[in-house]
Amino acid sequence: MRIVTVEALQGVNYEALGVVSGSTIQSKNMFADFGQGLKSIVGGELKSYTGMMDKARSQATDRMVEQAQAMGADAIIGVRYTTSAIMAQAAEVLVYGTAIKFK
Repeated sequence: MRIVTVEALQGVNYEALGVVSGSTIQSKNMFADFGQGLKSIVGGELKSYTGMMDKARSQATDRMVEQAQAMGADAIIGVRYTTSAIMAQAAEVLVYGTAIKFK
């Protein structure tokens, strides 16, 4: 499945099928969160959280692609990611775009 952030594909004939999205909410366990809290005191990358967010983006993208495939889409254009804090130790990743079918 072709996934792009551009709003339109130039020189390609296609029809828009509709908006597709995927999301997930991830949290770290209490012990990892404690360790990352200590790391934030001295500074530097919080690798445990970076890994968590990478996994969340991948999972949300997979869910969006599954939704597009169920619609018979060939590609998704205008893809955007957003995140939000759900609670102190949990974050949601949402990805959305427009499913298209090549003519």
